[in-house]
Amino acid sequence: MKIFFLAVINSLFFSCAPRYTQNSKTINLFDGKTFNGWQGDTIHTWRIENGALVGGSLIETVPHNDFLATLQTFKNFDLQLQFKLTGTGFVNAGVQFRSQRLANPDYEMAGYQADLGEGYWGSLYDESRRNKTLSKPDSLIIKKILHTNDWNYYRIRCNGKKIQIWLNDVLTVDYTEKEDTIMQSGLIALQIHGGGKAEVAYKKLQLTRLPD
Repeated sequence: MKIFFLAVINSLFFSCAPRYTQNSKTINLFDGKTFNGWQGDTIHTWRIENGALVGGSLIETVPHNDFLATLQTFKNFDLQLQFKLTGTGFVNAGVQFRSQRLANPDYEMAGYQADLGEGYWGSLYDESRRNKTLSKPDSLIIKKILHTNDWNYYRIRCNGKKIQIWLNDVLTVDYTEKEDTIMQSGLIALQIHGGGKAEVAYKKLQLTRLPD
């Protein structure tokens, strides 16, 4: 009888346990080999090199902004990735999140962006919507932590209306959205900015879902 009672308790415990574990909530957005799960101009702008998603060119001027976007939308999450930005002229890129593709022009996106580039490192920009920097760190902090022309690390955490960004493990943005009309879910996308001979590489993109 005692054994039966314990068996029933164990059965109830496991049947009521959460369906998701930490591992099941954490996904790799990029498999290191294919564009599975992504959409964008993979003919002229984006390619895969040495396990990284690479956009732009160091030989020809990038004609306009271009984005490689996820097929899936995300709301609350913790995203970690590595990136490297190089080039001449206007050298800029960024990581879009809670974003949508535009119809005109169809290569643009609107939404939040963790910005990359001189004067923008570690900052939060509102791309093709309010068109302004929402929060940015002190330039002296960036000089201390940035690895110029080398690999850097971004962590982007969105939980409700709170957005935080870390550059190389240093918190650079702690922002709370005040406008109720701003969408709080959408695509994640990788940008290469137009106007310069610039190349950006992104790798090790890992996302952990947070409760809605």
